[in-house]
Amino acid sequence: MSSNIVEILSAQDLRRTITRLASEVIERVGTLDHLVLLGIPTRGVPLAYALAQQIELLEQIKVPVGSLDITFYRDDLDRITVRTPGKTDLPTDLSQKTVLLVDDVIFSGRTIRAALNAVHDYGRPTLTQLLVLIDRGHRELPIHPDFTGKALPTAREELVNVYLDATDQRDGVELVTRDH
Repeated sequence: MSSNIVEILSAQDLRRTITRLASEVIERVGTLDHLVLLGIPTRGVPLAYALAQQIELLEQIKVPVGSLDITFYRDDLDRITVRTPGKTDLPTDLSQKTVLLVDDVIFSGRTIRAALNAVHDYGRPTLTQLLVLIDRGHRELPIHPDFTGKALPTAREELVNVYLDATDQRDGVELVTRDH
């Protein structure tokens, strides 16, 4: 079985997309004083940090960033390979905050459902929003991102690989199609 790989976002495209997303967050969230970015492991975490860095560059405001492990909130633990639980690192109390969940790819929506459950175990934010780099469709739940880097309609069997310098020593997004 061979694979066909198509570059969706180059390193430069990815940087531009993160800058655009940061600008959209600044514009639509309003006051950044109560904003908290929570990345969903694995690549949502470095993406959240890159976004916070860009917001700081544009607005000279340091936005708190953390990570939210959702392992035990998943509804498919019996069907997925064993995963080592990640780390939840909350930079502040989430109550009365605007929490922006950050993930690299949204597919079925189940990861985000688990993240929403996890967030509410740690506090009651005033507002919870979702930012994703790639929206590939195929939702199984009524969950829609508030901020999307790129909508990329895919076939169910295709894969979207996101590479971030912090974890992969390169930046970019690829679509992988397997030939049968």
